[in-house]
Order: sequence, then structure tokens, then C-alpha cells
Amino acid sequence: MQLDPKDPMPLHIQLRNKLETLIRDGYYQEKIPSERELMDAFKVSRSTVREAVSHLVRDGILEKVHGKGTFISLKPIQDWLGSLSSTTEIIKRMGMKPDAKLITHGIVKTSEDIKEVTGFDEAYYIKRIRYANDIPIAIEVQYYPVEIGEKLAQFDIEKGTLFDFLEEDLQIKFSEAEQIITSGQLAKEDAELMELPESINVLVTERLLMDQEGDLIEYYLAYFRSDMYSFRIKLSRKYN
Repeated sequence: MQLDPKDPMPLHIQLRNKLETLIRDGYYQEKIPSERELMDAFKVSRSTVREAVSHLVRDGILEKVHGKGTFISLKPIQDWLGSLSSTTEIIKRMGMKPDAKLITHGIVKTSEDIKEVTGFDEAYYIKRIRYANDIPIAIEVQYYPVEIGEKLAQFDIEKGTLFDFLEEDLQIKFSEAEQIITSGQLAKEDAELMELPESINVLVTERLLMDQEGDLIEYYLAYFRSDMYSFRIKLSRKYN
């Protein structure tokens, strides 16, 4: 696992990137090796190891616990707000393996709450568990106009990316989405599906996806593990 001293990229950056890849791939599970072990494994100095680890700590990938070592922080998936991406795309960008399990789908009569948000008396309902590196990270439910949902159901909605089916196969052009993020708790059934205690707090994200004509294409509601998923936004201040 030696680094390349001839590479113009500094050794501590090479090591930082290598460690992140090993963490993403699950090579390190709970914590990373000690400084001495990393020095021996990568043939680098103590200062190189410390600088690389410091970068990962600042990025929220690692967390130092005094007297115990350096542990992997369980926030490997970051969704950058401001860009419209599918969960599959986000997980892949983080170097992890996406997967899904279909729980149920079909035409449903909407509740008063859903009807108030969407205007749908009936909708095509899809519920899935989402996985990253085989770890359940979210429960996703989506409501579509019945006509669109029935067309989606002709594809592999268990493993496939619904965004891709909508855009590429159904030729629907997205325009914009409005997203709200809050916190909440899982229903008992969903906690069991996620193999989590019912009392755990989760990130709740609600999104309305519109097409270029301004019509509602998808109402999305998801419950993400707060220890495995985070939302990030970049802010700037402008001066005249």
C-alpha cells in the first residue's frame, strides 16, 4: 500500500485520499490503525500520517477519541443541496455501492395530508429501502400521478433509478424541485425494516418535483439514518 513519492500530489494528500477510499470500501470498519501501523503500512513519516488524519477529521470522516484511537464517523454520504440528484447518484459519488429493496407499490387513495400537498385523489405509490454498501440507510416513498406511475412500474423499480426511468425512458424533463428537511422518528414498521430502534431520530426529507410545464411529477418522502447521511450546502457572502 505504498504511496508514490514521484507524484506531484503531496504525500499527506495521497494518504488522505487512500485512507478515505479504504474507509468507503469497508476495509476499515470501526476505527483506523494506529499512527505507527499507518507509518509502517504506507512507508511514510509520523507528520505525514498526522496531517492526512487531520484532513479526514476536519472533513467529518474520522473522529479522534482521547486515549482510545481514531474512529470512523458514520456520516459517509453527503447530499449537496442545490443540485437535483437521485439517491443512487449520491451514494455512487461517495464511492459506495447503492442498492434497494422494493417493499410495495401500486395505486392508492391518498390521505388528506398527501392530497393537500399534491392535489392527487389517487396516486401511484412506491416504497423502498435504500442501501449503501449493504447497510440500510433510508426508507423512501414516492407518489406519482397514476398514469406516470403505471408506466414506471413496467421497469425494474426495485433496483433501477427512478430518475433515469422518468428522464430517459418516459422523456420527462425536470424543471425544479422544492425540498424541506426536518427531523422525526420512524414508524414501528419502518424501524423494523431498517433494523433500528423505534426511538432513533432520523432526517426527514420531503420534495416536490416539477416538470418544465410546472406539473407535479413526484412527491418524495424519505427517512434517512442521521448517523449515515448528511445534507451539505455551500454559502457565500457577496459585497457590492
